[in-house]
Amino acid sequence: MIRALKRAGVLGVATCGLVAPALAQTGRSATVEGMTDEERRGLSWSGGRAALAGDVRASLGRLDASARAVTTRGSARHGGADAVVDLGIGTGWDLGAIRLRADAIGHAFAGARGRMDYVEGGLSASYGYGPLYVTLGAIGAPSQRAIGGSNVYAYANANAGIPGTPFTVLAEVGHSSGSVRNPNHAERLRPGGDYTNWRLGLEHRRDRLTVGVDYIGTDVSRSGEASRFADRRNAADRLIGRVQLSF
Repeated sequence: MIRALKRAGVLGVATCGLVAPALAQTGRSATVEGMTDEERRGLSWSGGRAALAGDVRASLGRLDASARAVTTRGSARHGGADAVVDLGIGTGWDLGAIRLRADAIGHAFAGARGRMDYVEGGLSASYGYGPLYVTLGAIGAPSQRAIGGSNVYAYANANAGIPGTPFTVLAEVGHSSGSVRNPNHAERLRPGGDYTNWRLGLEHRRDRLTVGVDYIGTDVSRSGEASRFADRRNAADRLIGRVQLSF
C-alpha cells in the first residue's frame, strides 16, 4: 500500500510540474464532484458505492494537462485500491469543421494489492452543429501485465442542449475488446470478455453547478466463473446521480 501511495504521489507531483507553469500563464479550471457510483465504460470503479472526485486542468499553447483523483472505495476491480489518480496530457487541432484530439493517460492506483497501474492513449474527432455536439473516438491500452493484455475502447457520444432550458441530453455507446495474455487480469476492463456499454443522461447546468442523472447499461453477463477482478455484479444496468461544482 505504501509503495502504491508513493507511486501515485510521484506521478501527482510530476503532473503538478506540468500543470503549474500552465496555470501561471494560460487557462485553467478545476472541479469537485460527488457521485453515487464512479462509472467508466459501464463498469463501476468504486465497488458500486458513492465516490468523490476532484480534478484540475490547464492549457499551455496547443497542449493541455490534467490530473483527476477519485476515491475507489477498496474496489475489487482494482485490487482493493482506495483511490485512482488519472494523469493526462493532450492536444487538439481543427480540420475544417471537425475538431481532432489526441491524448495520453496514466492511471495510478493507491492502496492496491499488487501492480494495478496502466497507461492508454486516445484519438477522437468531434463535430458541432447548433446545440448538437458529436464525438467518435477510440482509446487503446497496449498489452500490459496489470490489465492482462491489451484493451481497445471504441465509442460514439453526443450531447445537445435543449433550447430555452438549462438542460442538456447526453448519450453514448461503446465497445471494449482486446487481446488476452492473463485471463484473470483481463477481466478488470472486460469482465466476461468483449462487451458493449451504453449511457443516456440528463444534466441541469446553472452557473458553476451541474446536476446530472445517467442510466448506464452493459451486456456483461453475470453468470459463469469470473476472476476476483471482474466485479460483474457492478456492471449491470443502473441509475447514477452526480453533482459537480466548477471553479
